[in-house]
Amino acid sequence: MGSWGTLGPAVLSLAGVALGAIGSFFGQHLVLRASARQLEVEQSAAHRAELKDVILKFLGVASRVQKAVLARSGDDGGRGGDGGQDGDGGQDGRLDELVEELWLAQAEIDLAARTEPMRGATYRYAFRLAETARGDDADAATLRGVQAEFMDAAYDDLWPGRQRVTASSDSGRNA
Repeated sequence: MGSWGTLGPAVLSLAGVALGAIGSFFGQHLVLRASARQLEVEQSAAHRAELKDVILKFLGVASRVQKAVLARSGDDGGRGGDGGQDGDGGQDGRLDELVEELWLAQAEIDLAARTEPMRGATYRYAFRLAETARGDDADAATLRGVQAEFMDAAYDDLWPGRQRVTASSDSGRNA
């Protein structure tokens, strides 16, 4: 029994050191995991802000293209885009510049977007607007359809995995 009296404190000291080391390593692991998660959240927020900016820029240009197309169709009596036959090459030139700006804004989204559905929806919306600007027949419903697809894809890219709440889904919950 005498050996336990001398060995006991040494064994307990060693067990204490081992438990302390394990606790220290576990604590460091938790700190590293929390730091990595915080960095991921910060990067996600920065990306979301960048993507939001390019989306808003794209929507601004798209709106200007639509307004220019409406103004042109109003100027030529609703005949569509026969261009500068009335000697109004300035308006068509401005529309061409806007379409070019639209494609540049689409390219910015292409670079910033996380998902392929976002890239595809942006391309389809820009393509449909460019067709409309050229004077090709594009009805308002088709334009609204690709715009809605773009907005849904933008929401999904900005907030992946989050359910989008719309006015119709709110009224369904309250019923």
